[in-house]
Amino acid sequence: MAGAGGGAGAEWGGFEDTVQGGGSAVIDMENMDDTSGSSFEDMGEMHQRMKEEEEEEDVDAEAAAADEEDGEFLGMKGFRGQLGRQVADQMWQAGKRQASKAFSLYANIDILRPYFDVEPIQVRNRLLESMIPMKMINFPQKIAGELYGPLMLVFTLVAILLHGMKTSDTIIREGTLMGTAIGTCFGYWLGVSSFIYFLAYLCNAQITMVQMLSLLGYGLFGHCITLFVTYNIHFHSLFYIFWLVIGGLSTLRMVAVLVSRTVGHTQRLILCGTLAALHMLFLLYLHFAYHKVVEGILDTLEGPNVPPFQRVARDIPVVSSVVLNTTAKAIALTL
Repeated sequence: MAGAGGGAGAEWGGFEDTVQGGGSAVIDMENMDDTSGSSFEDMGEMHQRMKEEEEEEDVDAEAAAADEEDGEFLGMKGFRGQLGRQVADQMWQAGKRQASKAFSLYANIDILRPYFDVEPIQVRNRLLESMIPMKMINFPQKIAGELYGPLMLVFTLVAILLHGMKTSDTIIREGTLMGTAIGTCFGYWLGVSSFIYFLAYLCNAQITMVQMLSLLGYGLFGHCITLFVTYNIHFHSLFYIFWLVIGGLSTLRMVAVLVSRTVGHTQRLILCGTLAALHMLFLLYLHFAYHKVVEGILDTLEGPNVPPFQRVARDIPVVSSVVLNTTAKAIALTL
């Protein structure tokens, strides 16, 4: 025990030597003032710092909430911006499709250019050939695949019909009735061409729709000549002569072409007989019945032809003149 106490004393002795040797580390407990309150001030400062930290945390929480609200607002704004971009993109795509359709329409119109690319001398030769029947029917005859000449002949026939209505006794009301003439001529050209093409398909005839339109259109050249002459020279016998000769030649030309492109006697008879009957009867209709049909349509739509109202001057009766004279004399006497 003494050895242990000696060891401990030696250790503490070293510590005391170190403390006493330093001198500056001696604490005088008696000089301390217990009433100084430094510890309370420290607690107050700590409390104040805690309150400031809490306030800072509240400010940070409010800032974070505000940032979240701003984020939500910006998110809605970004969504609207994205939606606007999508709408603008859709509008751009729609405009692009419309432009492509316009260019494709121009391209489709450009497809029709070969059917109207023809020289005037070629049209003249085809007009003359449309009045000359062919003798060679053993092999298919060539048909011009252009529509310029037939279209001009249809418009010429429209003008001749209007001229015939003006030169005849037809009473024209509400304009020149160009719509009726255009509907009649184009209806015959397109309708009969489609019908004959359908029959040609059934009868196994080698002809296309464009060739059929060209063939029937040039066949109207005889109708134009016949109607133009007979509208200016009003003789029924002259009309019948032109109907048989001019109209018959143009019809025979079309019949010869169809015969050369059709195989079988029955098929030829059905196809060519139908075309010849329709073509010749249409000429008779235009000369005799067209004006009367138009007048009947006008009377149905507008009522009978009533002359316009006119003002008629009426004479003043004698009794009224006597009354006026008597009134004038009485007024003169009173004055």
